[in-house]
Formats: sequence, structure tokens, C-alpha cells
Amino acid sequence: MLAFGLYLQHVVGLEPCPMCIVQRYALVFVAMLAGITALFSGRAVLVGGSGLLLLSAGFGAFVAARQSWLQWFPPEVSACGRDFYGMIETFPLQRVIPMIFKGSGDCSKVDWTFLSLSIANWSFLAFIGISLLVVALILRLLSQRTR
Repeated sequence: MLAFGLYLQHVVGLEPCPMCIVQRYALVFVAMLAGITALFSGRAVLVGGSGLLLLSAGFGAFVAARQSWLQWFPPEVSACGRDFYGMIETFPLQRVIPMIFKGSGDCSKVDWTFLSLSIANWSFLAFIGISLLVVALILRLLSQRTR
């Protein structure tokens, strides 16, 4: 997903909005947590790491769902503002971080679709798929404990 997002940005020329950037960070965080959790074999660490994975994927799904909502029901006035890179060039980092989470840029614009779903829709489905896999892993780990 990250590679395809970078392809759309750098090859196709689509500029990501701040909600897209936050989804990318959530996906990177999910990947890092999965890698770190996979390094350990203790059941408690696996369940704890899987719980954090579930929270991270849930956060990514929430942001993607919010962006999908904005795309389906765009506000009359774009409440997103300037783009991410413009914010970094203009403001200090301590002011940029809150701006990103407030949203800036046109997050309601649909630039690309596949099978009638936008990038935010596909991102939501990916985060939900990751969440379901993590729930299955947690249930499997907990069921092995009772044996």
C-alpha cells in the first residue's frame, strides 16, 4: 500500500492530503509494530503487541473512514486548508503536527478510483483487513493458552 501510494504521488503526480499522510504514518506504525512483535516469542508480548497493532490499525481505519465520509459528503467550504509540504516549509514542526491532525488540504477530493472505490476507501478496507487478521491472531493466542 505504501509503495502504491508513493507511485501515485511521484509517478502519477497525485499530491496526498494530510489525512492521506496520517494514514501512511499509521500504516508504517502498523508495519513496525508487526515486525517488532514478530521478533518475540513470549505469549504476553505477542498479545500485547497484537493489541497495539489493533489500536494502530483501528486509528488508520478511523482516519480513512473520516476521509471517505468527507469524499461522499463534501463540505460546502473545504475545511482542510494548505498542503502538508507547504506547512512544513512555512511553520516550525511543533506547529505543523497539530495542523496535520486538524486536517489541511482538500481531503474531500477524489483523484483516483479503482473498482469505483477511492484511495481512502481502499485504505479503510486494508486497515479493516489488518484488524481482522490481528483479532484472529489474538484469539488464536488466547485459545492456545487455555489448552
